[in-house]
Amino acid sequence: MASLARTFASSLANRSYRAVPASASAFKFASVGFSNNDDQKQSNAGQMRHHSTTSVPDFSKYKKTKNSGEASRNFAYMMIGSTGLVSAAGAQATVSDFLANMSASADVLALAKAEVELASIPEGKNVTIKWRGKPVFIRHRTEAEIAEANQVSINELRDPQQDAERVKDPKWLVMLGVCTHLGCVPIGEAGDFGGWYCPCHGSHYDISGRIRKGPAPLNLEIPEYNFQEDKLIIG
Repeated sequence: MASLARTFASSLANRSYRAVPASASAFKFASVGFSNNDDQKQSNAGQMRHHSTTSVPDFSKYKKTKNSGEASRNFAYMMIGSTGLVSAAGAQATVSDFLANMSASADVLALAKAEVELASIPEGKNVTIKWRGKPVFIRHRTEAEIAEANQVSINELRDPQQDAERVKDPKWLVMLGVCTHLGCVPIGEAGDFGGWYCPCHGSHYDISGRIRKGPAPLNLEIPEYNFQEDKLIIG
């Protein structure tokens, strides 16, 4: 038995074997097996997709037409324009109400003008009235006073003005009774030139209310006025 075992072992040792990777056949079989499975799966998936196809609903009636964009723009422009008009009307109404509330009332407007009966002022006399909180001098001048005022050369005046520039009717001289120096009230029919004299600082005005002597820089101011028949309207 021992000799028989040795003989079998030596015969096994003397055999020649060819080295073949053990994983080659397995890989081959595995790849073949996987390939077959993949093909089968793809075939089954194709059959499933073919049998599972559903119909898509028709949404054509919900789609906008070709002109719908232009219509939308026109509608937007119309809404913007309407909103602008309504806003402008509201703003105008608000401003009108505000101005109406802030404007002067009828009694205040009545005080803004002054009426004087010219027949009540004799020739050669002065009348002083109050208008808007300021004194107004009204002089009914004589023909001699008018001639005297026109004979003065404007080159001699500090504030050059012709007498015709200061009156609308030569018989009537209308001026604010406020000295142009510091706002004092001059005295009528006084001074070196027979017109008005400010005793505060010694300003002398002639019969046309023009500054002739003293510190005042300007002539007495002429307010806005007009004549209506036998009335003088100041303001």
